[in-house]
This record gives sequence, C-alpha cells and structure tokens, in this order.
Amino acid sequence: MDKTNRKVVIAGNWKMNKTPIETAELINELKPKVSQADCEVVVCVPFVDLPNASIALEGSNIKLGAQNCHFEEKGAFTGEISVPMLKSLGVEYVIIGHSERRQYFAETDETVSKKIKSALNGGLKVILCVGESLEQREAGITFELISTQIKIALAGLSENDLKNIIVAYEPIWAIGTGKTATAEQADEVCGFIRNLISQLYDEDTAKGFVIQYGGSMNAKNAEELLDKENVDGGLIGGASLKAEDFSIIVKAASEQKYV
Repeated sequence: MDKTNRKVVIAGNWKMNKTPIETAELINELKPKVSQADCEVVVCVPFVDLPNASIALEGSNIKLGAQNCHFEEKGAFTGEISVPMLKSLGVEYVIIGHSERRQYFAETDETVSKKIKSALNGGLKVILCVGESLEQREAGITFELISTQIKIALAGLSENDLKNIIVAYEPIWAIGTGKTATAEQADEVCGFIRNLISQLYDEDTAKGFVIQYGGSMNAKNAEELLDKENVDGGLIGGASLKAEDFSIIVKAASEQKYV
C-alpha cells in the first residue's frame, strides 16, 4: 500500500479538560511548536472552550475540532450541540462514536451513523471511532465487531463522502490505561479496516482513506506506530494536553517517509 496517497492527521482529544483560559494558554504554547508541521494538526476541545480556541487558533496551521454533535440541527434536546452551532464557531472536525460516548452515554452504531450524516451534510469532517474491549479481543471477535461498527456507520455514504471521514481505531483496552497495542497489532487492525473499505467501495478509495490509531499513542511510541503501513496518524488523548509531548508526536508524523 502506497502511503503517499494519504495525508497524515494528528488530532488531540482533550476530553473533559481545560477551562477556556487554560485552553488559550495551551494553544498559544503549542502553536510555535507545530508551526512547521508537515501533517494536519487538529485539537478537539470541550464545547465551552471552542470560542476561546477559535480565537487563539486564528492564523495558525492548527484546525479546530469538537468532541461530539447531535444529529438534529435544532430542537428539544437539552444539553446537546448541533452541527450548525459548531460551524458557527469555526469548527472543522468532529469526533463521533468515541468509546467513552458509547460506554457512558449509550451511544449506538445507529446514532453514530445519524450523527455522521448530519456532520457531513453540515460541512464538517468526521473522525469516526471504532474499537473493541479487552473481553471482545480475547473472545476473538475484534474484526467482526469493527466490521459491524463501520458497515453501520458508513451505510448509505458515497465514495465522495469518505473524503471527509477518518476512522480512528481505538482499542478500548488501551485508552487511558497506560496499555498500548503493539505497532503490529495496530497495523493489523488498521489494515483490516482498509481492506474492508476496499470491499465496501473500491481499491482507490481504500488507498486514499485515512486511518488513525487512537489507543494511548504518546511521545515515546509515536514514531514506531506511525511507521506502520496502515497507520496514517493518531487520535491523541493524554499526550495532547502537554504541548511538548503533542509536538513530538506531530514531529514524528511530519518526518515519516512514505514510499
């Protein structure tokens, strides 16, 4: 597989961290460290931080992302945020289907699919999260589970739609636990996803499709993971809250030689 067909995307998922003031401070610290990045850099911040982040990111090469959205444009959905609301704040990316949303907030493959369609229709780029628990991996159903998640999420979408979708493979057992899938495990599942995209669409679509690894990528293991054939970037959790660590990951991604 020729990686020159694909861009590399490093996205930070800040989760429920940082106040608006702290957000501006972290972004201002990060900007000069990644200003020469030869990859796409994204920060996905909490909803209340989006206005400050949007202002702080002006004139930089860093894209703004959100961590969730609702599938309706407006209505009686207390506590939810719509795609038009996000767009009005300068958001370009949105994470959909993160394992924590699925685990704690009863998000399903079906609601993920509806959110993806809403985000695409509203002009946002999607980072779609898929992955298995430790129990599911040990039961040998990793590929079956991820196949189902992706097939439902992408149902009804065209090859052109996929140009605005990234899949982030996040083994749930390696998120915030300090555990990390080996580079070989990460590449194996990302390769499976690419092959699935080829089956659902075509070979050219699969070649250009961006697949991130999202399970505790950090400053120490980023280079090894990003060197793998089917890993096109990372969805970064804890390491994205430290400008120096995040910039090391961005640098590792920028220095990849894709041949």
